[in-house]
Amino acid sequence: MSTTLPDPTSPVARSKAMRAAASMLVLRDGTRGMEVLMMRRPQRDDDRSAGAFVFPGGTLDPQDATLHSLCSGLEDSAASARLSVAANGLDYYLCAVREAFEEANLLFAYDTRGQLVQLDSLAESVRRQLREAAGYGGKGLAHVCEMLGLRLAVDRLAYSAYWLTPPGLPKRFDTRFFMAMLPSGQTALHDGVEAVEHRWLRPAEAIDPASNFTLVNATRKILQSIAHFQNAQTCFDFAQQQRNIPLVMPRLASGPKGQRPVMPEEAPYAEISRIDPDGAGHGRYALEPGHAVKLSDRVWRVTANNGSVMTGPGTNTYFVAGADNTWAVIDPGPDDPAHFDAVMAAAPGPVKWIFATHTHMDHSPGAVRLRAATGAPVIGLVTAVTDRQDPTFAPDHMPRHGDRIALGPQTTLRVVHTPGHASNHLCYLLEEEKTLFTGDHVMQGSTVVINPPDGDMRAYLGSLRALLDEDIEWIAPGHGFLMGRPHDAIRLLIRHRQQREAKVMNALRALAPTDLATLLASVYDDVPPGKHPIAQRSLLAHLRKLEADGLAREVEGIWHLLPGGL
Repeated sequence: MSTTLPDPTSPVARSKAMRAAASMLVLRDGTRGMEVLMMRRPQRDDDRSAGAFVFPGGTLDPQDATLHSLCSGLEDSAASARLSVAANGLDYYLCAVREAFEEANLLFAYDTRGQLVQLDSLAESVRRQLREAAGYGGKGLAHVCEMLGLRLAVDRLAYSAYWLTPPGLPKRFDTRFFMAMLPSGQTALHDGVEAVEHRWLRPAEAIDPASNFTLVNATRKILQSIAHFQNAQTCFDFAQQQRNIPLVMPRLASGPKGQRPVMPEEAPYAEISRIDPDGAGHGRYALEPGHAVKLSDRVWRVTANNGSVMTGPGTNTYFVAGADNTWAVIDPGPDDPAHFDAVMAAAPGPVKWIFATHTHMDHSPGAVRLRAATGAPVIGLVTAVTDRQDPTFAPDHMPRHGDRIALGPQTTLRVVHTPGHASNHLCYLLEEEKTLFTGDHVMQGSTVVINPPDGDMRAYLGSLRALLDEDIEWIAPGHGFLMGRPHDAIRLLIRHRQQREAKVMNALRALAPTDLATLLASVYDDVPPGKHPIAQRSLLAHLRKLEADGLAREVEGIWHLLPGGL
């Protein structure tokens, strides 16, 4: 290969810790649908992808920057704009073309007539020279273009994906993925060095566990994203039309099944980004009962072993630091001896305060054991409603909305009354970290059940809207991981409730007068029947809100639409 030194401003000049790379998805139509070219990497001790099937590709080489003048149909300025880089974006396209040539014997280039070169029609002696030029230590792609009078067909590539490997790995890659149709008159061959086998596979076949193919995370996810395309041209056309390709960077985390990459769309991703930005390995991808997790210097979490359809992965108990290594507990959890033992074992220091967000059975009953063991006062509100409430809850102090409770000189909890899920529901805002402990007011991965009479949909929506005015950066939910972008999460909940209310109104217009069961089947037709008893509670809450709004009315179990709702 060429020994030309790279321009220090080019992608290839990056530090060894982050290697610029490019990869190529080559598509064709087979007898059973679209196929993509996969290359199997050799077994090497220092290669995390050893033995895996990957797309042709590799790291940028100094020679890529020297090939700009040999390109056709795409200049560096346009390529850089497409990849959202300041300059030298064309290097990535050229790397993908070069790697496809070196690893797979595919040459994306125009001949002197402006047609894609058909390698299979060239004399065997010429093809042998091309393979020698492509090999390690060979004369390289520039020599091939000069020998045959070719122009590199970078305009035949569609930019399709952008991935960074997770922080914490000894080798990291900044990889742009491109897509191209197999040129006619060319046959893929593996080079025997960087690839020891090649196969044309349907994406669905490649990702099928029964096929037993070893795939790295990025390869698997990209294959999943294109598996629904029936033919190669449709897939390529879709890629070519895409703009603003998002960056995808998984993060490594540990859990019951060892370490694995966590994707941005997964629930623990935001939390891992916060507590383990450098990939040291202490982020977790599962909420494991009894396992204490440090969320910040001020906050720890331990999760109860009470996961269910109502509680998700289990109820979170939080510790918040006070002065002199004293700690507050938020939501001591259910009356469960094992969880009590886990809370006591996880406590970073003496427990001085016990806070409850509300008095449902999975959040507050643990206060009895915890107060007896620590002498700490219990803080929270009571409710006159007895159904589904904790009868043992007896607070030592009932705070008011807006109260600021100083746990220490730099730790303040502000009380936010958020009725709706329960009339006595409180959130607690850790002002110094802009973290809101939301109990059941905002849960991760699920909407909140609003159960009248203590649950009130009108109050719930009002409480959600009020939170949009709060300066918060994180939500610490009663069920789930830390949640970033809290205002987006709150707006999503409001929109979901508005959409469900619209379905209730449409059902009333079509069916009223009618009973609750008939409305339930119509309004929650997108919910499995097994969850309808739970959904019925929220439906009743929506109807009570419409009744309060003067749009509907119940008479002896039958719901009527009032003139204002027509």
